Amino acid sequence: MAGNQNYTIVEYFGGDDGYRCGYCKNEKGNFSQGMWSHTMTVQDYQDLIDRGWRRSGKYVYKPIMKKTCCPQYTIRCHALKFQPSKSHKKILKKMSKFISKGELPKGLEDGEPMDSVCEEAAPREPSKVCQSEVTRAPITDVQQEVAECPTITEVPKVVADAKPTGSQSSTKDPVSVPDGRTATSAPKPGMGADPSRPPCRKAKDLRKERRLQKEHTRQQGDGVSPTNPTPTHNNQPKALEDFICESLPDSPTHHLEFRRFLCDSPLEAEYSPDGPEVGYGSFHQQYWLDGRIVAVGVIDILPNCVSSVYLYYHPDFASLSLGSYSALREIAFTRQLQKQSPKLCYYYLGFYIHSCPKMRYKGQYRPSDLLCPETYVWVPIERCVPQLDNSRYARLNQDPDAGDARALKDVGRALVLYKRTVMPYAAYSRKRKGSSDETEVQQYASLVGQDCAERILLYRS
Repeated sequence: MAGNQNYTIVEYFGGDDGYRCGYCKNEKGNFSQGMWSHTMTVQDYQDLIDRGWRRSGKYVYKPIMKKTCCPQYTIRCHALKFQPSKSHKKILKKMSKFISKGELPKGLEDGEPMDSVCEEAAPREPSKVCQSEVTRAPITDVQQEVAECPTITEVPKVVADAKPTGSQSSTKDPVSVPDGRTATSAPKPGMGADPSRPPCRKAKDLRKERRLQKEHTRQQGDGVSPTNPTPTHNNQPKALEDFICESLPDSPTHHLEFRRFLCDSPLEAEYSPDGPEVGYGSFHQQYWLDGRIVAVGVIDILPNCVSSVYLYYHPDFASLSLGSYSALREIAFTRQLQKQSPKLCYYYLGFYIHSCPKMRYKGQYRPSDLLCPETYVWVPIERCVPQLDNSRYARLNQDPDAGDARALKDVGRALVLYKRTVMPYAAYSRKRKGSSDETEVQQYASLVGQDCAERILLYRS
């Protein structure tokens, strides 16, 4: 193999046999194409997931959308435009309440899925893999754990559950008047507003004022001249970071830590001058509560996105909605990385399964897109849902003339690794006269697309 160039090396296994579906429990209804990845570059994996592939460990698979019982559509969220919904705010608030006051909710919240954000739905490692016969290109060793990034204590804090004390409408029924208008009845003596008292104000405004006063007092004590705070616009929605980064009490009941480090993966660790400081590759994200690990998430940092792989957590803390909470943290992390690498602006949640009601929660992270399984273009989920309501499988791109821009044009140019030598398939087929694998290679190359077929090494024994 030439030079120091990194290659992706895969073995293709096809997907003729059905296996058990983890969503509808059909014993033989789940169909997918699969290949084993000995090593993979982050750019190749980025291109593969943008064609509907996904990894489960080192096994990379692509659902056969027209055949499988529960079609799985790749979904991505526009991280920079994301605004938390009411349910997301409730989850952040619930975590904050637990950290600050030690109140652990009882039972699962409605709609909180039992599985991870990005569940695995593929066969496990094949029983026979000829890894010893594969000569890898020089790679960066990511199997040894590197030093942990500095511990980050970032816990959302929403202080009060109390309802606002002002701007509340009267609960009395309006009184009808002859001309069709309505007029509220006058308050009874002693029941109206006291004109001698100041008007009521919202609790969040009072909290903000108290924080500013404390900051002002602290600055005066330190001999620092306070600066005028930047005026806020009440009509601007609160960003995700605002919910996560609001301060905790001085002495919270619990302490939550968030740590990152490299983990073993087929993805090779890479660093780029215009990439994020942590580099590209696969990472564990650990959630530590009072020195005890309660959840671990696995993410892939790729050139254009953060891809959530899976999450597992301690069952004692299931009521904290850790699956959804970790997704919100990962979206915030994506936004942080985008400041270092401008093109890294998407958060991939894995597969969206509209036919499985419990898996529709991924569509709540908006704005988001689904990948068309025929043209491989991204379509806003709002336009996809009506189609999926009518049919489990749908060509999401509504342009009838659109096609696959990266469709296979010449299988002869697909690269293969044969006897430790990289060569085009056309040269390989001449060496192996009478070889009967052309159909298999043709199928593989059409699934990965022409660009990937010309870069990824298909291992041939």
